[in-house]
Amino acid sequence: MDETKAYSCVRERICARENDVLSPYAMRSADTKGRVRAEKRCDFRTDFQRDRDRIIYSNSFKRLKNKTQVFFSPLGDHYITRLTHTLDVSQIARSIARTLSLNEDLAEAIALGHDLGHTPFGHVGERVLCSLATQGFYHNEQSLRVVDHIEKDGRGLNLTYEVRDGILQHKSSGKPSTLEGQAVSLADRIAYINHDIEDAVRAGILKESDLPQSAVRVLGNETKTRINTAITDIYNSSYGKDAVRMSDEVMSATNELREFMFERVYELANKSIQERSQRMLTQLFAYFTANVDKLPKPYLRLLERDGKERVVCDYLSGMTDRYAISVFESLFIPSTFSLGGNS
Repeated sequence: MDETKAYSCVRERICARENDVLSPYAMRSADTKGRVRAEKRCDFRTDFQRDRDRIIYSNSFKRLKNKTQVFFSPLGDHYITRLTHTLDVSQIARSIARTLSLNEDLAEAIALGHDLGHTPFGHVGERVLCSLATQGFYHNEQSLRVVDHIEKDGRGLNLTYEVRDGILQHKSSGKPSTLEGQAVSLADRIAYINHDIEDAVRAGILKESDLPQSAVRVLGNETKTRINTAITDIYNSSYGKDAVRMSDEVMSATNELREFMFERVYELANKSIQERSQRMLTQLFAYFTANVDKLPKPYLRLLERDGKERVVCDYLSGMTDRYAISVFESLFIPSTFSLGGNS
């Protein structure tokens, strides 16, 4: 057997194992609808494994470590960033996929890519860009745009249909076409609610005793307990079925916690920082919309096809928090200068 055939047998063995162990409702790697641009398949990775690797090594993924989840530049090492949130979602999605005998590689790839298009300054940044752009701005749509048109100097990552669909449809209002995409959507909600509670407690904004007790009675009074309750409930509600869902009781309690967090944390945390970040992004948007020639070259190539508002949103949403501040300062804050002599 030559070396090339030996390698291809690795992929074939993985696909054969999927046929043996995955649920009838799982997405098998061999059944992917494929990529927009046809490619020679990897000798020893499935297409979904390959997509996961492409996302991990993308520039957009690397920048997530310096993007806000809830708290901007907190004075502590253990607060959640957009990157650690993404890893949380990946872990929970894989756990759900494993219990339901779904395709873990597909779930992981979707999870790792689901927030690539998120703005600096968390959801404040998303709301600002949505209010400024005529066509609106939504991070799930931007995440798909990142993997399709922005990464690799405009060539995109050329991901499979199933990963792209899961990224686009991961919001609670979405309708993923695969069960693995549905698992990521639920995992996203489980992750951000519970770990944002931890951050709020760490920041002194909340105490565990402040949480609505009707939700706590259903889900539990610790992060690990609530996550385990959710995954167990999803298993009990979904195993052997053609949908991934929570029971009505657990979903209701989860939504109650989510609403509580919006009222008590998301709208109030770092209020002054939110106001400042809104002013910064508003002025940056106005500046680059009026001076599109100042955009970096990779973005200039997108102007003719997509228009300046969309491309300015591409540039601003790709910034980390610190880089956005740096650009703002370089454009709008005069540098210090000396008039000579001693003061």
